[in-house]
Amino acid sequence: MSMLAEVVELVIGVDTHTDTHTAAVVVAATGALLETVTVSADPDGYQELIGLAGRHGGLRAFAVEGAGGYGAGLARHLATAGEVVVELDRPARPARRGGRRSDPLDAERAARDALARTHLAAPKTGPQRGALQALLAARRSAVEAATDAQRQLRALVITAPEPVRARFRGHRSTRAQLTVAAGLRPTTSSGDVEVVTALSVLRGLARRVRALEAEATDHEKAIRAVVAAWRPDLLELPGVGPINAAVVLTAWSHPGRCRDEAAFAMLAGAAPIPASSGRTVRYRLNRCGNRQLNRALHSIALSRQRYHQPTREYTDSRRAQGKTDREIRRCLKRYIARQLYRQLEPAGVDEP
Repeated sequence: MSMLAEVVELVIGVDTHTDTHTAAVVVAATGALLETVTVSADPDGYQELIGLAGRHGGLRAFAVEGAGGYGAGLARHLATAGEVVVELDRPARPARRGGRRSDPLDAERAARDALARTHLAAPKTGPQRGALQALLAARRSAVEAATDAQRQLRALVITAPEPVRARFRGHRSTRAQLTVAAGLRPTTSSGDVEVVTALSVLRGLARRVRALEAEATDHEKAIRAVVAAWRPDLLELPGVGPINAAVVLTAWSHPGRCRDEAAFAMLAGAAPIPASSGRTVRYRLNRCGNRQLNRALHSIALSRQRYHQPTREYTDSRRAQGKTDREIRRCLKRYIARQLYRQLEPAGVDEP
């Protein structure tokens, strides 16, 4: 990919915030600053930024910091208007102790940072991706809250007074304890405020867990419906369920966002990082990238090692070569990332 300075004449760096966005217009060839402006974070402000770029003329690109967060609305508006938009995670800034910092300076640094990069990220787009991202976030929140409530219930059963613990004796699993707790009927006849309170709290926790689990199930059904309407072919791959498919699709977003399958593997944190020196050839674990996507690859790999015969045969052959289970899973995740990319963008793959 060509550097941004080779294809545009102007770069508009944008430092985004909740209520305002600050933009700086920089000449691509010389790096000269032409103008800075602060606008409101609403459609009127977005249109003002387009007008700002139009006043200076020439081919242009917007370098938006946080296009998936504070700058999401701006990125969508610019894409709809046909503008070229690149996403910056965070522009290079001087140390707080020895350097200046302000919104105009941050916007200018965003533009210069975009000019210095050889590989530029395109913002995530698409209504299906946005829907999946919202559903995944809601489901993840419900699952985590239900898990926390289950831990609280088990801890309270252990420390509850004996009259309460006696009702749970013999019910060791979490599901069995939830069933018992949901059927509790607190009364004030015992006169022991600790017993009455424990019964009431346990019943409330059990009902909360069931409500959260029902909410998570509803979100999963909605996720499956969106995935089945958008990319049903992913659900046909071994080990890929609706949740993993949704995570993959939200990270991939749209065709062309990842330039090749190696870039997609790097996005997933599944590409080993060279760490060789001299005669020593080795690679170290990649701990960067999208960790949700990495977790989805890990889940797919585990599922295939259990139920997919070709993967089981591959695992056995690698074990015979002396590879550990962790090393085998890392190889599998890299292969799965390649397969998913080729499934998502079959026309854009160069065969080896």
